[in-house]
Amino acid sequence: MHSYQKAPRHAARRFALGVPFLLLAVACASMPPPTENLSAAQQAIANAERVDAATHAAVELGEARAKLASANAAVSEKQMIVAQQLADESRAEAELAAARSTVAKANAVNKDMKRSTETLIEEMQRKTGDNK
Repeated sequence: MHSYQKAPRHAARRFALGVPFLLLAVACASMPPPTENLSAAQQAIANAERVDAATHAAVELGEARAKLASANAAVSEKQMIVAQQLADESRAEAELAAARSTVAKANAVNKDMKRSTETLIEEMQRKTGDNK
């Protein structure tokens, strides 16, 4: 009698453990494409291109483009969760590229301003020296 009672419990446990996996598989198969995520990634890449990330953050921009391409391929293969994750990663890489490009451009402007300031200071010192 004792062995008879164990069998239904094990079957119930296996069933209870298998249900979440089955539901996850069904949910993945019926998920719509992550169009918002893909669109956000495309927009972030376009923004990065506008701020000249190809020059200042080419690696990050290349990663963003590659991940977006992989996300689109995942949609074709009906792997919507993977596609969503890759699209989000693409957006993040593109935003990083844009930020690095902005920083590089700001640093270049700052460097130019310092040079101009140094030139002005030298001019002022020369003119002050001429008046003596």
